[in-house]
Amino acid sequence: QVQLVVSGGGLVQPGGSLRLACVNSRYSLRDYAIAWFRQAPGKEREGVAWISSLEGSSTYYVDSVKGRSTISRDNSKNTAYLQMDSLKPEDTGVYYCAADLWGSAATFSETEYDYWGQGTQVTVSS
Repeated sequence: QVQLVVSGGGLVQPGGSLRLACVNSRYSLRDYAIAWFRQAPGKEREGVAWISSLEGSSTYYVDSVKGRSTISRDNSKNTAYLQMDSLKPEDTGVYYCAADLWGSAATFSETEYDYWGQGTQVTVSS
């Protein structure tokens, strides 16, 4: 069974960087597309970045993070990453990763995702 463990959150000043990691501690993540979602205080959860299954040849970003974030995967480590740079206060929220078996088309429909990580808090504040 897939079990996603999320790490890397924390408190960072505006303009700073964080790298989030999503690790499947038991089995390979290779067959799963991975998406990162975030939930800001008082708001609904939204998808922010997506990477296709297998070699991760396709990625997708929402406009609010495009150019500031990079999603990647290292199948040898069963890990997906979200590198976030030039962070803004509006990036504050709880970040989750989710896995979609054989996902090949970018989607942030939560019902498409089979497994979810526990979330990590990202706070951008001076």
